[in-house]
Amino acid sequence: MAEETGNQRYYRAPCPGCGAPVEFRSAQSTHAVCPYCQSTVVRQGETLARTGKMAELFDDFSPLQLFATGRIQDKPFTLIGRLQYTYPGGRWTEWIAALDDERTAILSEDNGAYVFALPFDLQRTPPPPVDLRVGATSAFAGQSYTVTSNEQVALTSAQGELPHLPDLGRPFAMVELRNDKGLVLSIDYGTAKPSAYLGRSVQLEDLQLSGLRDESAKDEKGRNFNCPNCGSPVTVNLEGSKSITCRSCNSIIDLSQGIGGELKHAAQDEPVRPLIALGTMGQLQGAQWQVVGFQHRMGVEPGDDEYFGWDEYLLYNKKRGFSFLVDAEDGWSMVKPTTGAPVMAESGSTATYLSKSYQQQYAYNAETTYVAGEFYWQVERGQKTFNRDFASGPALLSMERSANELTWSSGIKLDSGVVATAFKLDAKKDMFKRGDALPVSAASGMGCGTIILVIVVIIILLIILSTCSGRGGSSSGYRSSGGSYGGSSSGGGHK
Repeated sequence: MAEETGNQRYYRAPCPGCGAPVEFRSAQSTHAVCPYCQSTVVRQGETLARTGKMAELFDDFSPLQLFATGRIQDKPFTLIGRLQYTYPGGRWTEWIAALDDERTAILSEDNGAYVFALPFDLQRTPPPPVDLRVGATSAFAGQSYTVTSNEQVALTSAQGELPHLPDLGRPFAMVELRNDKGLVLSIDYGTAKPSAYLGRSVQLEDLQLSGLRDESAKDEKGRNFNCPNCGSPVTVNLEGSKSITCRSCNSIIDLSQGIGGELKHAAQDEPVRPLIALGTMGQLQGAQWQVVGFQHRMGVEPGDDEYFGWDEYLLYNKKRGFSFLVDAEDGWSMVKPTTGAPVMAESGSTATYLSKSYQQQYAYNAETTYVAGEFYWQVERGQKTFNRDFASGPALLSMERSANELTWSSGIKLDSGVVATAFKLDAKKDMFKRGDALPVSAASGMGCGTIILVIVVIIILLIILSTCSGRGGSSSGYRSSGGSYGGSSSGGGHK
């Protein structure tokens, strides 16, 4: 039965499973999940047919909920459905947004980051997913894109009304491509004819949302279990965490399969003490952030044997998602994964993003050597990537490549005093000072061993020169590590 309310036309029919009313607000919706009995139904003319029963939703603590309304480019939309997916690196949610012109869009939500996308005509049959390798470029509708993710995904659960409904639990390919203009192109191979959506990053506050989830409805107590290594209690505070460390024995615990059953873990020796303690709150870039994770990483330039290290703090804000505070010997910086994919010169010497050109500073192999706290990806000690760091004045750009994902991050350098003040650690301000606050010669990246070696060589040279007056002077040089401290990493796999 069709009904009209104001300017909006609704379709309503009884659920074939329990008889409760099931509404369709969009003409594009073909499937729905009954809110009473969780039956999945499909529209067949003026009736509904039951096709199965939907699995229970996992609580992602999203501020969004069904029937929340907002505006995009001054056009209204309503959230009418959601799909929850999992993939080896984590999980994410796609909200179905009904626009006033009977189109449906997708508001994709992944760990606090949002992309608003509309259906997109590829104008040609896309290549098989196996041909879209991570890092490769491909053109669609006259635009060039870089493949940033190619994963096997599966539908975990759904809610509301939906323009399509993949088989529950059946894996299929989902390829994500991005470009230097900040566009995100997603190709869904879950149907006989692949579908595509094109969009860009959005901030929730810019969508003028109303009808959001009541904060009081959230359970903030966290989940508890005993460490599989030492038996100490461990509390998971973030619903989407895929890894956590035990505060008692420092073991890394894999949460990718949930906290029920046998938990995989890996022991860590020689713990690293963060300068900023886990759980600390800080005010940066106009937002309140909490330190939820910490990792120490080591790097080495190809062909070199001198390693350097840096620290990364994983920061979380309810509306802005995750960012990274990077503590390196050449200074502090704050970075966040980019929505688009910069264009890098074939030589790797330059990269362009959002019409700004960046110069390469460092290229190096990186390895995670210690982690603490919670992470939204499955972190492991020994994870390896190849990184390139670029800069344009205080603006930073970083590329990190692993076997299955290419991630770009962008951000800006921060004054060490600003960081100390942000986390109310002014009493330790001297401990925050880095190479950016020293003379250039002192910030070249020389380690203590290199400095001692240089002093010894100089003393020997002076002795030789003082005893060999009739001979030509000898000289000796040295090379620093090159200062490859950037480490502006996105931190790991994510959609």
